[in-house]
Amino acid sequence: MRIISGKYKGRRITAPKNLPIRPTTDLAKESLFNILNNRYHFSSLHVLDLCAGMGNISYEFGSRGAKQIISVDENAGCTKFIQQTSKEFDFPITVIKSDIFKYLEKTSQQFDIIFADPPYDFEQLQFDSIANSVFQNKLLNDDGILVIEHSKNTDFENHPNHSNTRKYGGSLFSFFELNP
Repeated sequence: MRIISGKYKGRRITAPKNLPIRPTTDLAKESLFNILNNRYHFSSLHVLDLCAGMGNISYEFGSRGAKQIISVDENAGCTKFIQQTSKEFDFPITVIKSDIFKYLEKTSQQFDIIFADPPYDFEQLQFDSIANSVFQNKLLNDDGILVIEHSKNTDFENHPNHSNTRKYGGSLFSFFELNP
């Protein structure tokens, strides 16, 4: 995996082989950040990265100068790797080892961007639960967005906060807003 833009553009990061991860592809990541770049100034962003895996998305926000990043994953190997890498690059990443559903229920912090990349084999109800928890618990700032990465087997078209979905290879990004 490589960081595609910002201060550490081009830097490669290699995670241990035993981590249970499926990193977002460079093509999909670049497309996502082009969308976000047209909407936000990264230096003021508060970001939540759910199911962070090896920290791929968190590092992109860090390289672009995001103000605060919270990376949540339930795998101890993943959280340890993110902590080590974050320290090496001096990224403002706070790493939390937690089940994402428990984290979403207990946090009261608000974010500009919440990115979730749960396992593609989650049931539709689990994906819906992520979006529902974000909006029920008021975790987005007024102009904030939730982005969920998923496969073609997941559909958010009927969710009241869904604004659009973009497809990049085998990955889809669904965007959610307070008032789509």
